[in-house]
Amino acid sequence: MTKLNRPIRILIAKVGLDGHDRGAKVIAAALRDVGMEVIYTGLRQTPSMVVNAALQEDVDAIGVSILSGAHMTVFPKILQVMQEKELNDVLLTGGGIIPPDDMAQLSEMGVGQLFPPGTPTQEVVNYITDWVINNRPF
Repeated sequence: MTKLNRPIRILIAKVGLDGHDRGAKVIAAALRDVGMEVIYTGLRQTPSMVVNAALQEDVDAIGVSILSGAHMTVFPKILQVMQEKELNDVLLTGGGIIPPDDMAQLSEMGVGQLFPPGTPTQEVVNYITDWVINNRPF
């Protein structure tokens, strides 16, 4: 699957009251289909719950699905908790309904690439795989 000697581990999360999880489940299945180990947190997680789960599961990446419009609150809060917990070598990425200007601002804060609806799943797979190979110790 990759140049790694182990599968990539990724946590997929839905944060807040957003109850639309079809996209998160599609991405989780696509990542699992290429051999990644996927942990899906389910709905209504808090940023702290997501980061704590990422720590417990020793993941390479966190993927957050946002359709509620709360991306400018959720991603910075997750980044803050990641910094507090010294989770500095884990990718924070995601997707959903996020305007391009907000994507650029989140990128400047340290969030990885964000994917809008309709993005081919292989593009997400390639991005996560490349990031992990180039940024995670193994």
